[in-house]
Amino acid sequence: MKTHYLILALILVTLLGIWIPCFSQNRTKTFDHVIWSRNATIYEVNIRQFTPEGTFKALEKHLPRLQKMGVDILWLMPINPLGEKNRKGTLGSYYAVRNYLAVNPEYGTMQDFKTLVKKAHDLGMKVIVDWVANHTAWDNKLINDHPDWYKKNDKGNIIPPVADWTDVAGLDYTRPGLRKYMADALCWWIKEANIDGYRCDVAGMLPVSFWNQAVPQMKKIKPIFMLAEDETPQMHDTAFDATYSWEFHNMTDKIAQGKKGADALDSLYSIERKAFPADAYRMRFTSNHDENSWDGSEYERMGDAVKTFAVLTFTFPGIPLIYSGQESAMRKRLRFFDKDTIPWGNYPLEQFYSKLTRLKKRNSLLNSGSVGAQFIKVSSSNDKAVYAFLRKDPKQKLFVVLNLTAKEQMVQFSGKEFTGPYKELFSGHTKRWKPGDKEKLAPWEYRVYESE
Repeated sequence: MKTHYLILALILVTLLGIWIPCFSQNRTKTFDHVIWSRNATIYEVNIRQFTPEGTFKALEKHLPRLQKMGVDILWLMPINPLGEKNRKGTLGSYYAVRNYLAVNPEYGTMQDFKTLVKKAHDLGMKVIVDWVANHTAWDNKLINDHPDWYKKNDKGNIIPPVADWTDVAGLDYTRPGLRKYMADALCWWIKEANIDGYRCDVAGMLPVSFWNQAVPQMKKIKPIFMLAEDETPQMHDTAFDATYSWEFHNMTDKIAQGKKGADALDSLYSIERKAFPADAYRMRFTSNHDENSWDGSEYERMGDAVKTFAVLTFTFPGIPLIYSGQESAMRKRLRFFDKDTIPWGNYPLEQFYSKLTRLKKRNSLLNSGSVGAQFIKVSSSNDKAVYAFLRKDPKQKLFVVLNLTAKEQMVQFSGKEFTGPYKELFSGHTKRWKPGDKEKLAPWEYRVYESE
């Protein structure tokens, strides 16, 4: 849900002065993250557009390919039946839920879904489901059964949560009955289909107290992973493992477009580190369903810098996301309310992403949260153009060098911490870095050096 986050981005900047004092003392807080999430890569599956059939069974055929590519967590966009009343487009929004306790018949049956989850598990992958708790379709039976659970205007009429979200009706979480119903529904899917957690749509539009109440109930059933579509630190108090890093993403777009210099990432990361607990996961991405459909593919927004910023999302502190079609260098905007199958081609970036997922998996320096290695910025002779940093512990180092401009750069790095013998991830070339070394970088060139 994109509109909400354009507003939230502005609020975020305003409130950071409040957040920092409140949360900086909480930097040492740790979470009960599931172990398998520490070195995981998330892959967002747009079921409707993933195959010509747009079904669970058709998606099954891709599971071995995704597992081979290094995907650990499959995030399935909403699997529930969609509303028809006030529907937008021919198929409607993925986020207009008509029934919380059923699967969309366009995708298949409940048994088809359970089989998909089991096959993913058999391949060593986890499955989280997109959950839309903030609003329902207008023909969800809850409107008739529990009209008091909905937001209303001063005339007593049920209203959308945001004015232009005319295809959905807003839910009112001051109602205890609604809270119990939604928590029970969340628990039901874990018990019924053995899913491994949720990505929660516009999570910040609900009271944090609801999530703090519901998530512990779910964790009594099994260990789960929770991702919030939100960028407020309090989401990490009790409920969520990971939150969106929208501001980081927006900054990378600006850098790619020449509107900001590479050094802008430093001040943004400094603010983030003060605001969020060290063990909180921040999700890094160059695309997702909202960005692709509403703001354009990563190629529209980033041009030739796409791979460079993908490298950043995998090596910067956080948990990385790949969106459906990115491994095929998809350059189109997928229609949001209509059928628009991904043009897969021959997966030209599959090996590129595989290198990054394997790096994340094998190198503990890149673990998510506080168990990941220290992040050390390496200054250069041109910090506005070249972004360089170390991830290191006493035994090993990862040295990342990124030219974040469309021009060739000759740079010299300061200090000694980056020195030593390395092997570059993509080229396989070895290099011994020495103090004062200079390096020529082609436009948007990226290099990832692993210590030998």
